[in-house]
Amino acid sequence: MPTSTSRVVQRPVDKAHIRKMAVAVGFDAVGFTAADISTTPGDRLGEFIAAGRHGDMDWLEQKADRRRHPNALWPDARSVIMLGMNYGPEQNPLAFTGAPDRGVISVYAQGRDYHDVVKKKLKQIARDLIGEYGGDVKVFVDTAPVMEKPLGERAGLGWQGKHTNLLSRDFGSWLFLGCIFTTLEIVPDDTAEGSCGSCTACLDICPTQAFPAPYQLDARRCISYLTIETRAHIDRDLRPLIGNRIYGCDDCLAVCPWNKYAKAAKEMSLHARAELVAPKLADLVKLDDAAFRTLFRATPVKRLGRNRFIRNVLIAIGNSNSPEYTPEVTSLLEDSSPIVRVAAVWALGRLATSEQYSRMREKLIEGETDAEVRGEWELSKGKKDEQA
Repeated sequence: MPTSTSRVVQRPVDKAHIRKMAVAVGFDAVGFTAADISTTPGDRLGEFIAAGRHGDMDWLEQKADRRRHPNALWPDARSVIMLGMNYGPEQNPLAFTGAPDRGVISVYAQGRDYHDVVKKKLKQIARDLIGEYGGDVKVFVDTAPVMEKPLGERAGLGWQGKHTNLLSRDFGSWLFLGCIFTTLEIVPDDTAEGSCGSCTACLDICPTQAFPAPYQLDARRCISYLTIETRAHIDRDLRPLIGNRIYGCDDCLAVCPWNKYAKAAKEMSLHARAELVAPKLADLVKLDDAAFRTLFRATPVKRLGRNRFIRNVLIAIGNSNSPEYTPEVTSLLEDSSPIVRVAAVWALGRLATSEQYSRMREKLIEGETDAEVRGEWELSKGKKDEQA
């Protein structure tokens, strides 16, 4: 939720002073733009939603009118201070991609939840800003209907690359964005200029081909959407393409050549926790709700919930080609959550022999009350004995 504070007294704003304030609390990039930006970002959002590329992220459609322009969200805003916090990884994010015994968690989710980290620092700057210059302010991290990436480009922090994320000359693809809307009049910085040239590395590496064209994303095929945002069952044709990615996907970010300028994050709370760097699938699949909450305390993963997370783990297990997981998968065929049971049936069909699969199907399908789980039992077959 935004934070708003006000003071009557105002005096001319010293941008250099604000930059020092921001750097002092831990931000790595600071820029300024007018709130009255063009309608182009909002038009592109409208096209994205009209094409249905937002999937079941209904909140994007419901809040589109407020998101399309800063003044649609807050008419009194005159300026926007954009702030970036580097979360560059200490090791190659793709190092464990495809490892049959490990799950890959996106870099941003391996440490403390950035919403909490960034918002706390934004509030501190906002308090100091009001104390120095007066005016009203509202602070936002990306849970609010704000188009941070176009604003970041306007404020000179970087430009949107072909993967649709903000690219920075200093930090590559690894910037968390936060913003402060204010009634103060602040001279804007120059819009960032940058180019991806003829490079298509981010488009080419995408496992699910989620980019219909450069600078366009179809979220319905994006692994980050599939493993984090959607509450539905993941389409069967996309499950094999997810590989062992169990929360998000860094492929398009990690492969970008601009990352040669990136640096490891300075903010210690954003550093990866050792137990979240490629954790073992055999340990994760056994998590009940309490153990899930304990392991992922204070991280973005906790907000996903145990059931959808186990769904993701089961898909990774199904892609492992490792029959030794069959007992763990079998134990989840009668889980209380249908979203877990569907994934467990699918994984069993990928790992068990046709005889093993048929035996479990005959045992459980009669008592199955969920239509989608029953449908999964009918679609999966199990591996042929000679291939097992």
